[in-house]
Order: sequence, then C-alpha cells, then structure tokens
Amino acid sequence: MKSLVTGGTGFIGANVVRALLDAGDEVRVLVRKGSNLVNLHGLPVELAEGDVRDPGSIRRAVSGCERVYHVAAVYSFWLKDPELPFRVNVDGTRNVLRAALEEGVERVVYTSSVATLAVPTGETPVTEDAPVDPNRIVGPYKRSKYLAEEVAREYAAAGLPIVIVNPSFPVGRYDIKPTPTGRLIVDFLNRR
Repeated sequence: MKSLVTGGTGFIGANVVRALLDAGDEVRVLVRKGSNLVNLHGLPVELAEGDVRDPGSIRRAVSGCERVYHVAAVYSFWLKDPELPFRVNVDGTRNVLRAALEEGVERVVYTSSVATLAVPTGETPVTEDAPVDPNRIVGPYKRSKYLAEEVAREYAAAGLPIVIVNPSFPVGRYDIKPTPTGRLIVDFLNRR
C-alpha cells in the first residue's frame, strides 16, 4: 500500500509517517522546498517536493498513492499574515482533496482540530455531531480549520472516502518547533 502524507515533516505528520512505515506501507511525503527534514532523517520514505497551495505539485504527489493522510496545516495563533491559515488550511485542503478524488484514492484521512467542534454550553459533553455556531469560532487558525473541515465534508458528499480526525491537545515526540501546544508545556517546565 502506498500512502502520501502531507505535513510529514511536522509533529503529528512525523508520527503518522512512522506509524505507516511500522504497518508496512510505502510512504511518500510532500515537502516544501527548504523544509526542515530532521523528523524524517533516516526513514525509508520518498520525498515529493511541493506545496498544498500548488495544485500541480499536489496532483503529482498524490498520483500512484492509494491513501492520503492530509496533516499539513498552519498551526499558529500569532501570525504576521492572518490570511496564511486560510490559504494553506482551506485552499490547500481543497487542492489535496480534489487531487485525491481525481486520482481515485481509496481513502483520505484529514487531520482537522478539536477547534472545529461545538463548544459545550452546559454540563452535557458535545459530540462530533453537535451543531457548531461559526460565530463562536475565534481566530484565523480555528476559523480556517472549521472551513477546511467543511471542504472535507463537501468532498465526502461527492464520493471521496474520507475520515476526519479532530486532535485536541497533541503532545509527544517529534514536536521540534515546538507547536503552540508544545510551547505551553516547554514554557511551563521552564517556569515562564
């Protein structure tokens, strides 16, 4: 089985790459020019240079893969360019899913965020099916992930076999930047 992983140089993506390799998959990783490849060092993966914002490079990367794990995203709460999450997280997701549909991919796993789920209004926990009030979604990252998940749902309705996952507070190995979540832990441990 050949799988493409977008975002494979990042924290969650690097863990997905390792899990796929452990399961015996051939893995192709979409990498942007100049990406830090330390999370892939020594791994038997195929690198496909491209960017989720470039439909042609996505199409080439998806070609020949049975599965796509779309993990790439801008995950930051402090950006100089507040439109960047929309270009990467929304438009990039659309490009990946369009290529997957056109290439006849058997399955897509889209990494969304807990930020796309409804906010509890009382003591009753929410589920993935609880209606979301878009007016309660604050910040470019959260809004972009909500809109990207809507794109994923549109492609699912069009026949693309897609699974959406909503990580909440991921921590662990290979968070080398670190992510905003990892930064909270590092700052706490350093008493900042």
